[in-house]
Amino acid sequence: MTLNITNETGNLEFVIVGIANNNGGVPDIKNTYDPKSRFNIINGTYPEETKMVGELDNFVSILNSYNVSVYRPKLIENYNQIFSRDIGFVIDNKFIKSNILPARSKEINAIDYLLKNIPSDLIISFPADAHIEGGDVILKDNKIYVGAYIKSDYKDYITARTNLKGIETLQKCFPDREVVLLELNKSNSDPQKNILHLDCSFQPVGSKYTIIHSEGFSNKTQLNKLINDFGIENCFFINSKEMSDMMCNIISINKNTVISDYRFERLNNWLISKGIKVEPISFAEIAKQEGLFRCSTLPLKRSS
Repeated sequence: MTLNITNETGNLEFVIVGIANNNGGVPDIKNTYDPKSRFNIINGTYPEETKMVGELDNFVSILNSYNVSVYRPKLIENYNQIFSRDIGFVIDNKFIKSNILPARSKEINAIDYLLKNIPSDLIISFPADAHIEGGDVILKDNKIYVGAYIKSDYKDYITARTNLKGIETLQKCFPDREVVLLELNKSNSDPQKNILHLDCSFQPVGSKYTIIHSEGFSNKTQLNKLINDFGIENCFFINSKEMSDMMCNIISINKNTVISDYRFERLNNWLISKGIKVEPISFAEIAKQEGLFRCSTLPLKRSS
């Protein structure tokens, strides 16, 4: 298999989409990894498996209609395998294995059937103390934007998934690219204040546009540089509730087409006004676990 990912909006050809079948049911609250799942457990609104399976199947149908080849992980009994973006990511022609939360370590084994077709010298594993997950990595031109939490209380946040060592290791692996640190706000308890991954607060779309949740970034100098990279006139800004609803977490099929949730009327109308086609579907159940379209996909190949 030939890998190729250089940006977020090129023509999507091959992608892994997560599965919700036999996902273990409602977890004990002490075993949750994000505040939104915790909120929905407390309120009795944790997502139903059959509904999540249906949402993912509809998602795959849309991708197939655009001639995107979709792979699915092998089933692991009683295990949550929805968010495939977390377990790894592709930059250029290399596959990087994420150092994911220990409780989710089995997920990478479910795509072994794909990884065995990739030359071993193109698969990168980081040192154990270099933390990084695919949702924190966004590509644009020659830049690799990486969301991270680098404060001394990192270990206190189960929502902190990428650290400074992970960023430094990534830079060594791709010395010809500029790795841009974007520090994220974290909360273990408030879904409107927690930025689980960078793609919850930042998402390039089209040829020059982006979606940004300004309050998600703790370093305003970094935020201002990010806005300047695109131009403020090309930015669509969302509020805390919209961020928590996962409005940033759409996915591009190509530069002219995105898949978005039908609930995101304000965003979808803005995208249409910029000449971008929107394929709206429901992903409201998946969103209850603090992830959406980008989180549930692991792109393997895009063409420009």
